[in-house]
Amino acid sequence: MRNTRKTTVSGEYLQHLEQKVEDLKILTEISVLISSTLDLSELMTLVIEKAKSLMDAEACSILLYNKSTNKLEFEVAFCRETSATDILKNKITLDIGQGIAGWVAKHQKVLIINDVQKDTRFYQEADKATGFLTKRLIAVPLVGRRGLIGVAEILNPRKEEYDNEILDILSRHFAIAIENALYYKESLEEERLKQEIEIASVLQKSFLPETPVLRKGNVTVSAINMPAKQVGGDLYDFVEPVEGKLGVFIGDISGKGVSAALYMAKIISDFRYLSHMKESPAPVMNSLNDILSKAPRGMFLTAQYALADVVTGEIQIADAGHPPFLLVRTKEVKVMSGLSGPPLGIVPGTYPVSTYTMKSGDRLLFLTDGVFEAKSREGKRLGFDALVAFVKKKRNDERLIEKIADYVHKFSKGAEMADDLTLMELRFMKDQE
Repeated sequence: MRNTRKTTVSGEYLQHLEQKVEDLKILTEISVLISSTLDLSELMTLVIEKAKSLMDAEACSILLYNKSTNKLEFEVAFCRETSATDILKNKITLDIGQGIAGWVAKHQKVLIINDVQKDTRFYQEADKATGFLTKRLIAVPLVGRRGLIGVAEILNPRKEEYDNEILDILSRHFAIAIENALYYKESLEEERLKQEIEIASVLQKSFLPETPVLRKGNVTVSAINMPAKQVGGDLYDFVEPVEGKLGVFIGDISGKGVSAALYMAKIISDFRYLSHMKESPAPVMNSLNDILSKAPRGMFLTAQYALADVVTGEIQIADAGHPPFLLVRTKEVKVMSGLSGPPLGIVPGTYPVSTYTMKSGDRLLFLTDGVFEAKSREGKRLGFDALVAFVKKKRNDERLIEKIADYVHKFSKGAEMADDLTLMELRFMKDQE
């Protein structure tokens, strides 16, 4: 006969096994739940609701870590009073190390406190602001691959028996899910920003002249514009405000990016309207300054507006704090610093006009500071004097502005473009065919 042996286990052991099975069931449910969405707001709600249900708690909250401010901010909270959530989100933030949540964030350890009123770390202001009375508290750090994400708090849990190991596993599950949702949110924002920049770039280019070269009578103008990023703060324009006159406008907006691109579109639109039927650059610059003075603070424009007679070569120039232009002749290059006013959009005022008469073959070279502020890979600045020296060497080159652009690119090869680059040439040649 075969000997059969019976093994008996205690009720306590069986209860322990049942609890482990229940814990595994809960972990499986939560894994499925938190994998069901990448929407951060929806995920937060699912996480907090599950934590509240598991611990039979009165309230739960998640504070996210804001790296830029080094503070913990309430992202979501579940209380009896919905108004409490708004108060926490809008009024309460914690420094790292401040309060129980701040302590947990700093030390990245689970903290279980059965009587928070006796704990000196407890931050009373949250309860005072919401009217909620915190008695017991479990605070769990949420740590992901990039470090601290935030802190989850379970307030006044009625369940008194729980496994610290399960709490730790749950916190890691929650942290990974939240981090993935944050990655997803960031990628959506990056994609949205990319689309906005692409739209702004198309918009910006649509406001520039259709062709970078224009010839009227004895005057030919040409331009090169290269933004440092996809959109930039430099602008230029060609206009024919009255019969026999050709105007060129160049400017550099304070700031870069989408806001500068939109501001640039407004400026060119305003400039074209204001320059129509005006035979002098002064009233155009004065009116443009009045309009831009009402623009958002911090946005201004350095600019030059030159108006040339396409027959005689007489040219009037109004300057608003812009870098000097160059007069390029067969045997010399002169730095021209005429009368100037402040950048447009800073203070009310009027702009004086300087008048010159060009000789046949003369070229005026207008530029933005991105040309001579270019830096090498080693951080060395090109400088205005080096630019002038190069122009003197190449003064008789037919493709002068292209040569200058190539020179700047070679100088800064290997270094990221720090500023936009715009060059514009106005050439007077009598009896052009």
